[in-house]
Formats: sequence, C-alpha cells, structure tokens
Amino acid sequence: MTPRELIDTAQVPGGEPLRLFRRGGDFMIVMDRNELMNSRMSGSEEALSTLTAERLVGRKRQRWLIGGYGMGFTLRKALSVAGDDAEIVVAELVPKIIEWAKGPMAQLADGCLDDARVTVRIADVGAVIGDERGAYDAILLDVDNGPDGIVREGNDGLYSHTGLARAKAALRPGGILAVWSAAPDPAFARRMREAGFAVDEVVVRARSNGKGPRHVIWLGKRR
Repeated sequence: MTPRELIDTAQVPGGEPLRLFRRGGDFMIVMDRNELMNSRMSGSEEALSTLTAERLVGRKRQRWLIGGYGMGFTLRKALSVAGDDAEIVVAELVPKIIEWAKGPMAQLADGCLDDARVTVRIADVGAVIGDERGAYDAILLDVDNGPDGIVREGNDGLYSHTGLARAKAALRPGGILAVWSAAPDPAFARRMREAGFAVDEVVVRARSNGKGPRHVIWLGKRR
C-alpha cells in the first residue's frame, strides 16, 4: 500500500488543527483521527450545488454564498450550474485551505478560484451571513460533518434557531438554504421548518459514481 504523506498542517480558530495528507494522487484533510475530506469522494458536495440550482431555475444574476471551500467540489459544480451571470462568494475561515487549493491541490482546483464570478472572503461564514439582508439567492453550508458533527465549537450557532433566522434574513424571497451532513438529524430538520423554511431532505452518495457512504442534504426554501 502507498504510504500516506503529510503535506502541511493548518490551525483552525477555535478548533483542532487540520492536516493535509497525500497518498498517491489522492488528498485527505484530517482533524485528529477523523478524515473530513477525501478527493475521491466528491459526489455529495457536488450534489449540494446541483440540487440548489434545480430549485433556482429561471433566476437571473444569482448570488450564492458557499460556506467552506473544502476541496472545491461544491464551488466547481456551482460554477457549472449557477449561470454565466452568477456571483459566488466563498467564505473560508482557514487561510491555508485556500493556499492548499492554489498549491499542492492546484490540479484538483482546476482554476475555479480564478473565475471572475468568484470572490473569496477569509471569514467565518456565520459573520458573512449576518452582514447582509436579502442578499443571496442561495446559501450553501458545508463547514462541519453536519449539525450534529461540529468540528469547531463556534459553528454550532449556524444550526441553532438564531443561526437559521439569520440565514433566512440573508436570503432573497424564494432563496435556498442548503446544508450538507454526514448523517440524518431529525431535530435539525425540525428547526429548519420552525424557522420558516419549506424543507426537502435528500439522501445522496459520497462518490460521484453513486457509491460510497450515504450523506444528507437539507434544502430549505425561504417562504
């Protein structure tokens, strides 16, 4: 078996360090003993964008906010489905994630961060959401392993009643809040409905070939 090579380490504000590994042509981002991301598993992150776009068909000049760059799967798919006139803001808390995308994982990024439609903000996505009202057609959150799998304590507020109310206020009428999770969470789905979203829960596979673990995406439409 090809050994795993440690490429770099990044400090997460208020969380444990992230480590970037490479094994052959594959990359892994790990926190403690938990593998958060793997370059072989892009399917559910891509679905986060695809399912969102399906619910915004016909809208012109869409403005999206993506919380968490990760390995860029969600952003790259968003660029292909949101329209040539779209604007996409990426909020990434950890600067080294963007450095890795432009450095050792540049081939994987495939130039997505250089697209004229993309703006990167090195910031907490929760703060970005709170900065504006009625500003976005879509807010996509993939910053943890889900509402019940917090990897940074400060992210807990994103999934609370208060956090959901802020997300709703930041959306335009009919806008979509899309939330990725590694596992089901009935309590979170209930909170979304209580916050005034019409909610769809979609189960997707981790790999783009339709295989791998099952993940969950909630899509809440602002009523």
